Amino acid sequence: MAKNIQSLERAAAMLRLLAGGERRLGLSDIASSLDLAKGTAHGILRTLQAEGFVEQDPASGRYQLGAELLRLGNSYLDVHELRARALVWTDDLARSSGESVHLGVLHQHGVLVVHHVFRPDDSRQVLEVGAMQPLHSTALGKVLAAYDPVAHTEALEVEREAFTPATVTGLDDFESVLDLTRAKGWASDVEETWEGVASVAAPIHDRRRMPVGAVAVTGAVERVCNGGELRSELVAAVRDCARAVSRDLGAGRF
Repeated sequence: MAKNIQSLERAAAMLRLLAGGERRLGLSDIASSLDLAKGTAHGILRTLQAEGFVEQDPASGRYQLGAELLRLGNSYLDVHELRARALVWTDDLARSSGESVHLGVLHQHGVLVVHHVFRPDDSRQVLEVGAMQPLHSTALGKVLAAYDPVAHTEALEVEREAFTPATVTGLDDFESVLDLTRAKGWASDVEETWEGVASVAAPIHDRRRMPVGAVAVTGAVERVCNGGELRSELVAAVRDCARAVSRDLGAGRF
């Protein structure tokens, strides 16, 4: 069994200590509370300060939690608000489409599935919440890469693996796919990631009109497509769902 990294454990303990207090803490207070040498405590604090997790008051020299932790906390809350706002709409989309519905957000150079509604039949299915999907080949990933500048950069930086013969990997071709996605307002994945599987996704925006995620319907090609093209009523339903969630997040009309 792998051992925990001591320096990370100490940094985590330091953040919890600062989070639990009602005032700023000095170096001596922190070191004694955590039973650390002052030099060790100061080194950890300096690193946390450089990353924005801790701030030092210039007048007193005492430490407090930094703005970067607030940003990360808000990101965590945003994901949970997104999921909460999407619950009813994604349930309705799965019921009306007869297919699986996924809600995804950008995470670590990929798409993290934060909500999954099963296809409404009696077939055996596996819950995919927590699964990661690639940015360049999935409908969810293409939508995020098209509308989110950070996702766009990450999609260009990572190796675009060819999962099937239909996967788009070339830079210029991929940029063309993103241009088309922005022009249409939705993205598709027809056997680009998994053979026999097709998907359509649309972006979700928040009250700042920033892209915060995407919603997709996924199913067998023969059900999701008609004559080689995605069913138009399915595309419309996914876009309507994305707009509804965006409105609930305060984005207004799109």
